[in-house]
Amino acid sequence: MEIKNLAAAVVCGAFIAGASIAEDWDMPMAYSATNFHSEMGVVFADKVRDYTSGGINITVHPGGSLFKGGEIKRAIQTGQAPIGERFMSAHANEAPLLGWDNLPFLATTYEANNKLWAAAKDKVNSQLSDLNLVALYTCPWPGQGFYFNKAVNSSKDTQGVKFRSYNSATATFAEELGMVPVQVEAAELSQALATGVAESFISSGSTGYDRKVWEHLSHYYKVNAWLPRNYVMVNKGVWEGLNSDMRGAIQKAADETGAACSAKSAELANWYFEQLEANGMAVEDASPEFLAELQAIGAKMTSDWLASAGADGQAILDAYKSN
Repeated sequence: MEIKNLAAAVVCGAFIAGASIAEDWDMPMAYSATNFHSEMGVVFADKVRDYTSGGINITVHPGGSLFKGGEIKRAIQTGQAPIGERFMSAHANEAPLLGWDNLPFLATTYEANNKLWAAAKDKVNSQLSDLNLVALYTCPWPGQGFYFNKAVNSSKDTQGVKFRSYNSATATFAEELGMVPVQVEAAELSQALATGVAESFISSGSTGYDRKVWEHLSHYYKVNAWLPRNYVMVNKGVWEGLNSDMRGAIQKAADETGAACSAKSAELANWYFEQLEANGMAVEDASPEFLAELQAIGAKMTSDWLASAGADGQAILDAYKSN
């Protein structure tokens, strides 16, 4: 068996040899401790501790406190941490296939998003394996909409606006609408809005609530462009260094947590809108003109993604549409 890093060697020695030494894993996460993804990370850690009888002890580090969001995947790949969470499409520049969940207006309900993930899962997991990663569970955000500090009825109102982007898809939306994309991690969003580095962004109600964006912005437009997914990943060498019983216990915890996280996301989706409104924001459907512009951009983005993702991308769409 090939052991790819020291962490894998420790795990392998502890569990394949049958020793009772507990392994401590640090789990970096990008979002605040009160965000439901981070809360579910703690649920997962507790389940792993329980199901492995204390053999794996995971400490969750939310809010980019151990590694910033943009550093997490690399940290897991290289064994600086054995496990962590990131949103999958953040890696689409490196591996276009991983942008499968950012195809605008394709799968705009939780049911449709689950169907799209089922169509994409095998090919995505194969891509992640090539990146020295294994996905343990995924969890969708609520649908994505636009935050602004003014009323917006069309792209005439968005020219020159500084727009916080979090991946290539959001940067494309910004550019097509005449905005200026600025890369800002979620943990840094409040400061970026307060200092004028960013004036707008696309996200779910969750991010707006977590970052109290009503202190800086006035309008949220319900567009429901896509439901992006976060995923909890583990270093492939570490994973393969575990025995089958240990992997089975961790995967059981992951499957249960993924289902609970998805249900929590759906439960909170409308509640977040209520909280934005309660704190003074206007929460509205996008105007027909603005929505038509967004849908036209979305069609172009899907075409561009298919060109970059190739046959595997087309296979995902074909499988999704055939079911």
